[in-house]
Amino acid sequence: MLLCGGRRFNILAPTLPLSFETFIKHLAASKSSKLSLTTTSFTASASASANSKVFSSSCFEALNSRQKEQVHIYIDSLLEWNQKMNLTAVKEESEVMERHVEDSLSIIEPIRTSYLSHCGPSSENLNLVDVGSGAGLPGIILAIASPGWKVTLLESMNKRCSFLEHVVSQIGLSNVQVERERAEKLGQDVSFRESFDVAVARAVAEMRILAEYCLPLVRTGGIFVASKGHDPQEEVHRAERAIQLMGASLLQIRCVDSHSRHGQRTAIICLKGKPTPKKYPRDPGTPAKIPL
Repeated sequence: MLLCGGRRFNILAPTLPLSFETFIKHLAASKSSKLSLTTTSFTASASASANSKVFSSSCFEALNSRQKEQVHIYIDSLLEWNQKMNLTAVKEESEVMERHVEDSLSIIEPIRTSYLSHCGPSSENLNLVDVGSGAGLPGIILAIASPGWKVTLLESMNKRCSFLEHVVSQIGLSNVQVERERAEKLGQDVSFRESFDVAVARAVAEMRILAEYCLPLVRTGGIFVASKGHDPQEEVHRAERAIQLMGASLLQIRCVDSHSRHGQRTAIICLKGKPTPKKYPRDPGTPAKIPL
């Protein structure tokens, strides 16, 4: 049983090929095991003053003045472009900050600590891909907050790529590149396959589909981080087989609490232990139509 933000998660799934029961027994048997469940809650909150949009949170306030300015440029551009194309359902600046920016900032600490614990001696110069970037979330926010990271925004829709290229230029981000392609195709491209330290995805698809989109892009020894809602247990259970087929294993289920009315968020972190079989990812459209 995992206690996360006041909720209890039953993570036993004895009917699966490699059950969570085995996972928990292994965890209990050895504190040194790389498989662990972390229940650390990362706090982030946002507030707006009556006369101006001034935001205050542990994550946002950790940014320097230039980074804060870049975040505001991003928000202004997002809301401007959103009037002519569907980038987000959110219409207010404070809500963009609360629902999108804070949510994106909150996964930085889980990425860094997981990477340092299991993947490498430094998390300062990561090569990261944001799969299904959409409006650039979380990729652009991660690139602002971590300028040493090289961030690739992977998006298949032309209009969204146009926005991404525009806002990257407006902000002045030299550590970001935009790739217009489907994840299934990029995962079979030798220039990108298994080349990233970290893959992230937010609001793209369920975990068993995301595993096939993201893990072929991650190098052996790297991590995949999916930003999910407050109750991911069933989705994680369904994804276990797909994660294993991609050469990875569940590393952590980590709580990220925004303290907003939208509730708690969860980072699902997978560690890639061996190369992904060449047949994955399958042809474009297949992972979504016939999930593993």
